[in-house]
Formats: sequence, C-alpha cells, structure tokens
Amino acid sequence: MGGTLPELDRPAPSFRLPAFTADQLEPTTLGLEDFRGRWLALFFYPKDFTGGCTLEARGFQNDLASFHSLQAEVVGISADALDDHAAFCDSEGLAFPLLSDPGGKVSQRYGSWLPPFSQRHTFLIDPEGMLRTRWVAVRPSGHSKEVLDELERLRGLSSGSLTT
Repeated sequence: MGGTLPELDRPAPSFRLPAFTADQLEPTTLGLEDFRGRWLALFFYPKDFTGGCTLEARGFQNDLASFHSLQAEVVGISADALDDHAAFCDSEGLAFPLLSDPGGKVSQRYGSWLPPFSQRHTFLIDPEGMLRTRWVAVRPSGHSKEVLDELERLRGLSSGSLTT
C-alpha cells in the first residue's frame, strides 16, 4: 500500500510533479533532474494546514538559509492540490516548492503512500541524484535540524574535511 522504501546509496526514484513556488506566478512542474548539482531535502507530509505538517514546514522554512548555504534545496510533497499549496505557502511564508501528488504515484515510489495521504518521510539526495539518507515516520518538531545536521555530516565526508 505505502510502496517500498527505496534503497540507500542507489539512484533516487525519478519524479516530475506539478509544483507551486512562491516566486513564480504560473504553476510549473519540477522533477528530480531539476536539482542535479545540488543536494535535495525531499520531505513527504500528509496535509497542508494540519498541526504537524505546519510545524514541519515552518522548521524547514526557518532553516532554509542554512540549507542554501550548503548548496541544498528543500522540497515538500503531499497529495494536496496546487491551490492548497499556494494558500499554505502564503499563510506560512514558505519560500520553497511544494509539489502536488494527488494520486500518490511519487509517494509510492518513495514508500510514503498511505491512501489518501503521504506519510511523513524525508529523503536526502546528493548532487548526483543518489539517495543518501532517509527518515521514516518522523516527528515534525526539530526534524529540519536533524536533516541539516546529516547534510553537514555528509558534505564533510564527501569533501574529505570531516574530523574526528
């Protein structure tokens, strides 16, 4: 039902979905290939405007500058319609894209689909499109910091600058 979680250290499942971004006037689509060359924190969440989802999205927004400083993008995916995403971004001041997956096809590829919602899972994808870390059934409070800490750790490993 929820799909199978993708394997770590393998290419992340490809996707292309309708997207709402605060800086674009017209709806667009975004896919995994659009983020090549940058890290991607891809988080799946159940529903716009719900308590846990709002808390999680606010966390990613609060840490967005830190993600960007590490050459990483943040993208959220849920089954909500683009109009709902637009209202959610406006209400919460979200400056990262939200993608609409109403049938759950992409959520299934990432093992996150529990009809009619995406489960709260997050995936960290490297600049080459490889899945490096995943969090399953996450707690929304403080989650963006967990992802940011792991991103810093992985970037240190890839640059060889990690100290023990």
